[in-house]
Amino acid sequence: MAAAVDESQKWVLMVTAQTPTNIAVIKYWGKRDEKLILPVNDSISVTLDPGHLCTTTTVSVSPAFTHDRMWLNGQEISLAGGRFQTCLREIRSRACDVHDKEKGIKINKKDWDGLHVHIASFNNFPTAAGLASSAAGFACLVFALGKLMNVKEDQSQLSAIARQGSGSACRSLYGGFVKWIMGKDDKGTDSLAVQLADEKHWDELVIIIAVVSSRQKETSSTTGMRDTVETSLLLQHRAKEVVPKRILKMEEAIRNRDFTSFAQLTCTDSNQFHAVCLDTCPPIFYMNDTSHRIISLVEKWNCSEGTPQVAYTFDAGPNAVMIARDRKTATLLLQKLLYTFPPNSDADLNSFVLGDKSILKDAGINAPEDVATLPPPPEIKGQQFKGDVSYFICTRPGRGPVVLSDETHLLNPETGLPK
Repeated sequence: MAAAVDESQKWVLMVTAQTPTNIAVIKYWGKRDEKLILPVNDSISVTLDPGHLCTTTTVSVSPAFTHDRMWLNGQEISLAGGRFQTCLREIRSRACDVHDKEKGIKINKKDWDGLHVHIASFNNFPTAAGLASSAAGFACLVFALGKLMNVKEDQSQLSAIARQGSGSACRSLYGGFVKWIMGKDDKGTDSLAVQLADEKHWDELVIIIAVVSSRQKETSSTTGMRDTVETSLLLQHRAKEVVPKRILKMEEAIRNRDFTSFAQLTCTDSNQFHAVCLDTCPPIFYMNDTSHRIISLVEKWNCSEGTPQVAYTFDAGPNAVMIARDRKTATLLLQKLLYTFPPNSDADLNSFVLGDKSILKDAGINAPEDVATLPPPPEIKGQQFKGDVSYFICTRPGRGPVVLSDETHLLNPETGLPK
């Protein structure tokens, strides 16, 4: 009889999901509650095309699993951290009955507390380098677990759980343009994400990311925010007086597809965020000389055109996210960037420009030698900084999370261990 019981314990149920990353255009910086991750102000972001930047996560459950386990980019990591535990606890408490008729698996709501999960997650972009990998990661974890456990909450309610893993994660549960409402409740029930417009609303926009460094940053966002909240008077002014007005203006700019206002607000808010970092004691430096050169190039070009062509924004790291008003502008931008920050002589163009490579062809660049024939942008007086940008990613606003087909599982469907 014991053998039969063992056989019945062998089933493994799994779900694989893909979640995009997002880039804030009105920044989140500073928490009013560290544990619940409640922010000091609202924020607004653009979700990036998951075809170019995303996290893929497989979650699985089996009575054979003895404890919760997780693998990130192939390496097993500890799930002991409070943020992982919070997300797992919150999702488990909302789990419902699951009946997989095809596999003959039935899990009752009350069974979930005694079952363990295996999780495998993979980012197709650098982790912890200021490209919001934790946002995509926790959003994907919560979304995938929600599907596995048949959770009935909607995306907005799920976003309040993802928020407790990583603040920005709540904004990755939607595509397009997303607002994280700071909320007023001390328990955080009303601190959640809502979609302002989907990715098709403003699909002329093209986004180019300059990856200046894919190294982990010296000051983590969590530590940096804590120091800023404790020491920066500028942050208090920003949260109370500046951001509420900017949020309203940004919502209007997105609604009306008003690129001039959108660009001015995006650049100004990014610069104020970094000013707040400098106003922190000790000061935090996320940008570097290459970041500053990119700002200068964009500012001078926008000024010479008389109207903004490109918006720039930097999160907690030196990488530049540039949003061009349309594809023609993005093509010109890429030409200027490739002239100013050409690849090292031994670099392969295919690994220097990632994502939507068709913009390279629009820019007349089919081979590395074509970069050498680009005209110098008047904005930078012909200076070149070879090798200062590791690579570029060309992308666009994109959709929210989706469940993927069984072939994409990162875990072995028989064992629940990494493939």
